[in-house]
Amino acid sequence: MYEDRNIICKECGNEFVFTAGEQEFYAEKGFENEPGRCKVCRDARKHSGRSGGDREIFEATCSECGGIARLPFKPRDEGRPVYCSECYARQKENG
Repeated sequence: MYEDRNIICKECGNEFVFTAGEQEFYAEKGFENEPGRCKVCRDARKHSGRSGGDREIFEATCSECGGIARLPFKPRDEGRPVYCSECYARQKENG
């Protein structure tokens, strides 16, 4: 049903093969868009931290244990609880 297709990478301009197996995988997962980048460029983009590079980390006091909570955002509301990663995991686990 699927056949290998050649696609031009929008990042480097090189041609790469979108294999029949990859197409089937995309269809099973419900992905509607074909890949726009070759594997090398996808991997480089994934490992480059493209979503912000060296993201600023904020520290706050954990509302549960009093330890240091390291957050990828600046807490805005003093009335809302902030949890360290361990307490957050417990909160999520306990619902």
